[in-house]
Amino acid sequence: MVIRAIAAEAASFSVSDIQRKCPGVSLDMIRRVLKMLREKGQVECLGRGQKAKWRKTKNWELGNTH
Repeated sequence: MVIRAIAAEAASFSVSDIQRKCPGVSLDMIRRVLKMLREKGQVECLGRGQKAKWRKTKNWELGNTH
């Protein structure tokens, strides 16, 4: 569910954007998925803290996330 929500984002997004799209998913799970995708080089974090934005990288389409 979290990966589908990220895939649906056209540009940068925040954790709260993903929370709104995945109401039954815990914040910890969203963070775990983002961490995994970051380690694979498929997303990158732009900033720090609550207002941090994320975006998909060029590796997103190459990855096996869908």
